Amino acid sequence: MVSEIRFLHLPRSMLNATKLSLTKSRIMKKFIVGLFVLGLTSQIFAQVTTVEELSEVVVTAVNYKYLNAMDNSEAAIPVQMLERKAAAYNVQDQDYYMDDYDFYTVSFYIPDGKLVAVYDADGKILRTIEKFEDVKLPVAVRNAVAERFPNWELTKDLYKVNYSETKGAKKSYKLKLVNGDKVMRVKLSEDGEFL
Repeated sequence: MVSEIRFLHLPRSMLNATKLSLTKSRIMKKFIVGLFVLGLTSQIFAQVTTVEELSEVVVTAVNYKYLNAMDNSEAAIPVQMLERKAAAYNVQDQDYYMDDYDFYTVSFYIPDGKLVAVYDADGKILRTIEKFEDVKLPVAVRNAVAERFPNWELTKDLYKVNYSETKGAKKSYKLKLVNGDKVMRVKLSEDGEFL
């Protein structure tokens, strides 16, 4: 068996057109690859940074005594946030600040309650009065009430804090308990001790 091989002969003009289209596609590929490489190198040069020396910043903890006295990790989150806001408040940055006054009284409000703070001329908290309604109770308070009044239902609570720079913080909870037709009001410390 002999196989027959035939050669296909194309006219010269068609061969030149095929070579020309192959050359154009190679040029186009090289052009696209070149643009890609150029795009990557421009990103490299864009990341050059200059080093700047910043001025020195001094951070002072003015109200650290207040924050330490209020250190109640079991307090409700809105209470903690409002206390931090009061501690971070800077009286000296306000428009009403004057060196002539000895103290400033500032009120902070949230839907759950309010905090009234007295600051000295340096921005240090001298005393606060805080009152919050229907906040999450600490575990010690909940357990003390449940143990002493097992069939009673808690309907309302009031969290009060009186802070003084010299005396520290006094925290208490006033609770309203209901059992059928009976209503009782009790007062507890933050540790769950009945007052």
